[in-house]
Amino acid sequence: MLRSKRLWQVVQLSRRLWVRATLYCLAGVATALVAILLGPFIPEEMTQAFGADAVDPILSIIASSMLAVTTFSLSTLVAASAAAASGATPRATSLLLEDTTAQRALSTFLGTFLFSLVGLIALHAGLYGGGGRLVLFIVTLGVIAVIVLTLLRWIDHLSTLGRISETIDRVKTVAMTGMRDHLEDPLLGGAPLGPMPSGAVPVSPAKVGYIKHIDMPQLQALGATSDLELYLVARAGAFCAPGTPMLFVRTRATGGPDPKVQQALLDALTIGPRRTFEQDPRFGLIVLAEIASRSLSSAINDPGTTIDVMTAMVEVLAVEPRADHLRGAPAFPRVHVPPVTLRDMFEDAFLPIARDGAGNLDIGIRLQKSLRALAGLPGGRMHTIARETAVASLTRGLDSLAFEADRERLKREAFVEV
Repeated sequence: MLRSKRLWQVVQLSRRLWVRATLYCLAGVATALVAILLGPFIPEEMTQAFGADAVDPILSIIASSMLAVTTFSLSTLVAASAAAASGATPRATSLLLEDTTAQRALSTFLGTFLFSLVGLIALHAGLYGGGGRLVLFIVTLGVIAVIVLTLLRWIDHLSTLGRISETIDRVKTVAMTGMRDHLEDPLLGGAPLGPMPSGAVPVSPAKVGYIKHIDMPQLQALGATSDLELYLVARAGAFCAPGTPMLFVRTRATGGPDPKVQQALLDALTIGPRRTFEQDPRFGLIVLAEIASRSLSSAINDPGTTIDVMTAMVEVLAVEPRADHLRGAPAFPRVHVPPVTLRDMFEDAFLPIARDGAGNLDIGIRLQKSLRALAGLPGGRMHTIARETAVASLTRGLDSLAFEADRERLKREAFVEV
């Protein structure tokens, strides 16, 4: 999904835990204060009929318990993130911290704590009349129902939080989303990158990092305004540094584009210290491969996790675009974009596993089966690269296996010959 830089930043910000928690806290404070405004409209006899005086001890219980629950839940999330970083890969912890269920639970607990705290302060300050107490009592009952439902959902969620299988599923889901977006718009709406024209001026960044986002609408607008043709040589996920061109600019003006225009072009490319999954279909495969490599280390020695990862990789690479998707003319014809090749994706996914699991017969067999499945996908678009990867993997395995019976077994399971 293509977003402008501003909208992308808003989306990234909305995924932060503190943003959701702040919104819930503001909602809790506003809910406690709205009873002051509605109180005068409630008949006095209703307050006695519904026992609104009981709201004070109820709020005291909520305030004391929710602070403890919030602290416990936050420590649990931190522990789960640490477990995912040590057992899977640190690159997967961002997905855990962006988990909507965990964020909603923590925000609800913190919001209800502030609701009860503000309610108690207002009660003891005499800001509520009899009607205000009744409104606060009714709202408090609703808050209790929300707390109970959130706790039940949170308890169920804790049973899987931080587990390797759950982390693999999270990475697979975001990788499949990125792969589907890539297949539906492989050039980000731009024109294909051909031979670099003569006279194109390179534009390099002023800092070291990875490209996190490319603002294609902004690049197209700059190209149209200044009569430029832009040639990207790096996509999201590429490593960049001063002196390394990220794009080339062809202009009719002598001396290249204006320095202000060059800076505007660089501002359309967001650079950060770490890669992100959006606009980067390879990153999901890289993170899955990191999980597999770690599970094959001598410290963990868990080939079953590697097999699960390969299953997830096949699912990601087998993704098809939506049937109703139609490709038309480039939306940003002034921006020329290099493609992401299947060879790059297969190397990201299977090369680490073939290298680190070369001496494991079970890994070698499952790797051949995974590549056979990809080679047999309808359309045959992966057939050639899957066979090449299978040949290289089989060669590695045969060279690493010392027992002849294992070598013969791997040959029988392979769908290629070496």
